[in-house]
Amino acid sequence: MLPFFATCPKGLESLLNDELKALGATDLQETVAGIAFRGELSTAYRACMWSRLASRIMLQLAEFTMRTDMDLYLGAANVEWEQHIQPGQTFAVDFSGANEAITNTQYGALKIKDAIVDRLTKRHGERPNVDKRTPDIRILAHLKRNNQLSITLDLSGPALHQRGYRQQAGEAPLKENLAVAILLRSGWDITKPLVDPMCGSGTLLIEAALMATDHAPGLLRVRFGFMAWSGHNRELWQEISAEATLRATRGIKQGNTELYGFDQDKRVLDFAQENAEAAGVAAFIRFKTGGVNTLTNPADEAGWVISNPPYGERLSEFPSLLGLHQQLGDKLREQFKGWHVSLISSSPELLSCLRLRPEKTYKLFNGALACDLRNYLIAEDAKAARPLAEDFANRLKKNIKGLEKWAKKEQIDCYRLYDADLPEYNAAIDRYQDYLVIQEYAAPKTIAQHKARGRFYDLVQATQAVTGVDGRKVILKVRARQQGREQYEKLDRRDQWMQVQEHNAQLLVNLYDYLDTGLFLDHRPIRKQLGEMAKGKDFLNLFAYTGSASVHAGLGGAKSTTTVDMSKTYLAWAERNMALNGLTGRRHQFIQADCLNWLRKPGEDYDLIFVDPPTFSNSKRMDAEFDIQRDHIELLSLLSKRLRQDGVLIFSNNKRHFKMDIEALTELGLVAKDITKGSLPKDFVRNPHIHNCWEIRWS
Repeated sequence: MLPFFATCPKGLESLLNDELKALGATDLQETVAGIAFRGELSTAYRACMWSRLASRIMLQLAEFTMRTDMDLYLGAANVEWEQHIQPGQTFAVDFSGANEAITNTQYGALKIKDAIVDRLTKRHGERPNVDKRTPDIRILAHLKRNNQLSITLDLSGPALHQRGYRQQAGEAPLKENLAVAILLRSGWDITKPLVDPMCGSGTLLIEAALMATDHAPGLLRVRFGFMAWSGHNRELWQEISAEATLRATRGIKQGNTELYGFDQDKRVLDFAQENAEAAGVAAFIRFKTGGVNTLTNPADEAGWVISNPPYGERLSEFPSLLGLHQQLGDKLREQFKGWHVSLISSSPELLSCLRLRPEKTYKLFNGALACDLRNYLIAEDAKAARPLAEDFANRLKKNIKGLEKWAKKEQIDCYRLYDADLPEYNAAIDRYQDYLVIQEYAAPKTIAQHKARGRFYDLVQATQAVTGVDGRKVILKVRARQQGREQYEKLDRRDQWMQVQEHNAQLLVNLYDYLDTGLFLDHRPIRKQLGEMAKGKDFLNLFAYTGSASVHAGLGGAKSTTTVDMSKTYLAWAERNMALNGLTGRRHQFIQADCLNWLRKPGEDYDLIFVDPPTFSNSKRMDAEFDIQRDHIELLSLLSKRLRQDGVLIFSNNKRHFKMDIEALTELGLVAKDITKGSLPKDFVRNPHIHNCWEIRWS
């Protein structure tokens, strides 16, 4: 009896254990991502031919304690390599793991390679060659945390999940052994129909067909690692291959399993068809172009729906995926009553959008990605799911009805549709032409995270249903309490711009790359007012962000505009906004500076000043921290030195419960009028604390 080791993806160990036992393995010991076992050489050959779950089958050559690199060299040199590697053959060594002595895997592999070369040179009289890409013999070494090193000979060659039929692959294809694990965990009866509504390049269906026709997964492979091994028994392997060929021929003739694959991408379906033909099971699979929205039940009897729906890695992909999963759940209830359903996903939140209760959940890994495999049974009397978030949907409909005509009349492309009107749906929804930006506010600590996230996803789906906006035009953002300029930090790198209209101004927004879009919608009336006040005046826009206030002032006939901000990025954005409206030339200045330091230096005076500072900032580019409540009088004092005698200063900030220091302002000779109420646009009247706004003049 020989010692062997079989590797597999995490989560498949118990399935592989059962499979190896059925193939004749004994003394099985389950570890993470693998099974140690014993058996005859025929057992290892059968595992290479028939294992649908293993990644590799390896012959264990040595195991010893390794604390130093000399331990490694001597332990490897004691292996009788002349019994495994013939003169003239090439070999390669792969090393994994580390300890204090071996911190670099390449160094570990090098020490074993040196031991092999030295021993074989001494035994054979000639030096063997190393071929890292396509060696005749591949040696694998693994160093465990307890300093135990195992050296094995790879009998598999290319990983066993590479069956040999995959001609083409779609995006993020399943590995074949994971597909088999999904089929086994689903409980699929190979005599019953199987439907994959998002089949991609067909891996699940092809593996199902191979199982149903008793087709050995290794039968299509041309090469195995043991074929160049000195201990290879060719006659034994030919017997096992002949038996597998006979069983596959019989299975193909007798097979009658119905397998159906759908996908909306015809190009990927063509790949699936080619793969099925290469596997010899195309006759059992019917591929048809179609998305989830057109999915119908193709079978006459109840069976299984098994699929690997897309789950995305970016927040921007979620709106489309939420809608897809909701739609899939609806179709399953409508078309597949009495059917079993198994779906794998790395996103439990997306699976929850099916609104189906799982009977069983398994943990599997798709590469390094932890996934849930959930098994469902669709009831015979399954009814359509209730509309999502009905209270929210009704409120959104009401808001849209009250705002659409108003926005059109005002010539506004961008406005707020919803702003946490209902406490349990804590988000803001802004329309930018035919796009929606949905910002999730951080939930109170008293609300469980999974519950808050579930409500948010319900809100997103209901928003798409009410507005009819395609999920690809819905942008999700998470907004917690922001410090200083955190809201300006880069989120994405699409560099995708949209030109929008605000009254008589054209402005550029970026919906993807930052938490804010480049346009503070609540300041819209203030910008309009500035435009009406600016004719013939010298205008200063301090903490200018993307310069939208400067645009309105310029269009209003300002004699000059000066736009000051600390950010080079936003100042360039402001310059683009001004140019978009024909506001170019020397009378329009753009200055990158720490705004407070800039004010402390001698400079021009202005008739009209707009300042909208951050609530708090500790940017490295500023000399000191800035706190609007603590420092607003110092700021206004500096601004007063730039404000002409008959000038007007519009001061705004978004700190809740901000209190103007009227007494200190009076000492400066200034008088302030609170114009907050009149500065709120119709789409923000429900949030009177969105900003504070003051009109300040000389007394």
